[in-house]
Amino acid sequence: MLTAHFEELSCTSRSPEAISGEDTRLPPSLKPVRYLIRLQPFVNGNFSIFGFLEVEMEVLETTYNITLHMLDIITKNDTVKVLASGGVEQRQVGIKSQNYDPVRQFYVARTEEELTKGERYTLQMEFLGYLNDQLRGFYRSTYKDVDGTAKYLAVTQFQPTYARRAFPCFDEPGMKATFEVHLARETWMTSLSNMPLAETRPAKGQKGWVWDRFERSVPMSTYLVAFVVSDFSYIASTSGEGILFRVWAQSSAIRQAEYVSQLGSKILAFYEAYFNVSYPLPKMDMVAVPELQAQGMENWGLITFRDREVLYDPEVNSARAKESLVDVVAHELAHQWFGNLVTPKWWDDLWLNEGFATFMAFVGSTHAEPSWKKMEKFTTEKLQKIFETDSLESSHQISLPVIKASEISEIFDGIEYNKGASIIRMMIYFLGEYTFRKGLSSYLNAFAYSNAEQDDLWEHLTAAAHRDRKLPESLTVKTIMDTWTLQKGFPVVKVARSSDGTSADVSQEHFLLMKEEKSCRTQDLRWWVPLSYTSQAEANFDQTEAIGWMKDSDQRISITSLPPNDQWVIFNLQQTGYYRVNYDDHNWGLLIQQLKEDHEVIHVVNRAQIIDDAMNLAKAGQLSYTIALDVFAYLGKEREHLPWMSGLSNLTYVMLMFQRTRAFPALMRYIMDLISPALGSNWGAEESMGKTLAVLACSLGLQSCRAESLRLFRRWMRQPENRTIISPNRRVEVMCTAIKAGGEEEWNFVWNEYLNSNAEHEKIIFLASLGCSRNVTLLSRYLELGFNPGTGTRKDDFRIIFISVAKNIIGRQIAWTFLKKHWNDILSYGKRKRGVLLRQVTGSFNTHRDIKDLEHFLQDRNTDLTEVTKTAEQVVERTKNNIMWMEKNFHEIVEFLEDHGHAPPKPR
Repeated sequence: MLTAHFEELSCTSRSPEAISGEDTRLPPSLKPVRYLIRLQPFVNGNFSIFGFLEVEMEVLETTYNITLHMLDIITKNDTVKVLASGGVEQRQVGIKSQNYDPVRQFYVARTEEELTKGERYTLQMEFLGYLNDQLRGFYRSTYKDVDGTAKYLAVTQFQPTYARRAFPCFDEPGMKATFEVHLARETWMTSLSNMPLAETRPAKGQKGWVWDRFERSVPMSTYLVAFVVSDFSYIASTSGEGILFRVWAQSSAIRQAEYVSQLGSKILAFYEAYFNVSYPLPKMDMVAVPELQAQGMENWGLITFRDREVLYDPEVNSARAKESLVDVVAHELAHQWFGNLVTPKWWDDLWLNEGFATFMAFVGSTHAEPSWKKMEKFTTEKLQKIFETDSLESSHQISLPVIKASEISEIFDGIEYNKGASIIRMMIYFLGEYTFRKGLSSYLNAFAYSNAEQDDLWEHLTAAAHRDRKLPESLTVKTIMDTWTLQKGFPVVKVARSSDGTSADVSQEHFLLMKEEKSCRTQDLRWWVPLSYTSQAEANFDQTEAIGWMKDSDQRISITSLPPNDQWVIFNLQQTGYYRVNYDDHNWGLLIQQLKEDHEVIHVVNRAQIIDDAMNLAKAGQLSYTIALDVFAYLGKEREHLPWMSGLSNLTYVMLMFQRTRAFPALMRYIMDLISPALGSNWGAEESMGKTLAVLACSLGLQSCRAESLRLFRRWMRQPENRTIISPNRRVEVMCTAIKAGGEEEWNFVWNEYLNSNAEHEKIIFLASLGCSRNVTLLSRYLELGFNPGTGTRKDDFRIIFISVAKNIIGRQIAWTFLKKHWNDILSYGKRKRGVLLRQVTGSFNTHRDIKDLEHFLQDRNTDLTEVTKTAEQVVERTKNNIMWMEKNFHEIVEFLEDHGHAPPKPR
């Protein structure tokens, strides 16, 4: 799937006991073998669900208790039966009591006789459920047809712990079983589940209703079970060995599913070959649903997507939207192997799911659209972004002990996804792709339809590495990788060359953006670091396998045979290792000179790395900003997207910090001077880099951009039905610029276009643009419209609306006030989503007044921090870092601006 009260930061990792409070793990006495589930959801009625459950269990330890997870379900206690297997007929076992534990979400049936170890028993019950509107469990979603009629559908979201909201079950990933699903539906609707439809028969005594029975599933975890009941249409294609592949969507939008239909079947077949493991189910359905917690959910054989993520119309969708579509489809399809076929035993190894799916999405996308160079983009889109979180004291290790359901939800964060993907990428480079794939295939075959831990993966990769002599027999993958998964953070590798340049003292240290006096000793953390490097004379950036290693026991090592001191060296080729690199000032000077003279000598990924490392080393006080900003001097000649993305990402932070200072206009002028040579007069360039620079130039007030944006927008207002007036790749900056310059007339026009549009991606652009207004009244009204039902917005639209206002310098305080006022009310919009909103709105906090306000809010006993505790810790630490950054770096950057002809006004 494509996140307690605030507590002071601690230097030590919390133990499971300290985390839990209460243990919501099931007793180990029983394991499910087979489920039979019958559900009749009244999608077009009162949203109730009539349910029947039959679960066959094997007794692992003698017990009197049958304990299952259950939430928001009413059991019909007089229908509950326990049957003992064996003999011709099943014998009924008496039930002494039935209880429900709401804290641990347990249903417990206590039997009158002991359940015997090694025997099997079957529990049967009828129950009542409810199609909620909270986007979890078995829930209802709605959309408007072309004629404006409201339509309902029922859909599931069971990851991580929501299957228990649909039927009582053993709701843990290690508790795999087979599932036979029966769904009742009205005849004009369609039902789907993980497996193909086996038969349809009339519902006795219920005119207009039928029961669909689906084939029994392969063994799988409860969080992957899925149902959809809708009136959708589908497009079919075939993949691999005749796998039925269908994409479902609203009938009015089904033609927009054509691209994803062909794309999905292509990537599925590619993964089969890449892993050398066949897709194990006979069909794959993808459903574009109106509302979903995440971008997509990897249910086995029935993947659900937020419709705006996978419906594609070239007249409406931008190139970036198309790229995002490919990413999310490739991600969820990769899960069919990583997570579905082989599932972690428990959620502390979630990264085995999400890290692999995130990384494989880049591999799958590269196969589907090779011209996009997705593998190169990994560094700027994933690795460099997660460095920001992982360089905080409040970061956490990848493999993290969790017990409570709320903690499980909270670990679905960037560390599991992006750091997980980054260290997988690092392994591919130090093992070699051929060896890595062999180990992976062996692992998938060994644990198919079962569960695994990270040590199981290490064992299979080590065997492949030793066979191919990629690692010495004395070194295992576990030895290396435990240093990356069992401790937080990452190192900065410091390369200090000798006076003649021919040798270097190389050391590693835990990289922290800001280090307070009371923080932990950084030298306590060390890693096994794969070292790769090249020099000016060689300039060979393709030798990415490790030339040598820094062990976690090495404080420093010496490297010899380097070039003389008039030639540069570059470490971490193509940024394949998960670490930053710092050099002595002389080597930095040589790199800056090379970039100015002929930047293309250095690989494009390393150019992006040099920019990102330099700016973050300066941010952490390990390099002067004068040197870091000197790296930017060459960018006017840069025509590749990656270095610009890295540069603009880092400049965005400086802009955020300067926004409320006298020096902000001077910084804006400096940045405009920086991008002007690359942008030229053609602000409307359609290639990737041109689009990126154009968005920034428009936000900085470039006159040609503003004039052209207003011309196009006014023309569109005169001809609203003509969607070709504004290019899909230009809609964001054109509309934002026009809304910013306009008033109520322009704002109301776009709002009405949003309400009337049936193109989901277009609606996102409208929502994002409306937050660009400079009218305080309109921004306040906009937040209220997005938050209150009945205004035409969906629940998951609120996130887009809030962020669009929070990103606006005029709207940030309005958004912060609104968030504090409605914090607990946003629970129904998804607990983890509050963390996204909190992170966004506090990004520019950098004063003592800000931190006081933030801490007062988070420490208030009425502020519910369920599922956002880690986010709360991180935004507090980030705010403190921002305050220290301003105190240490503001004046140095102002001096740099003055030296480059952009002096801010003197303070009064």
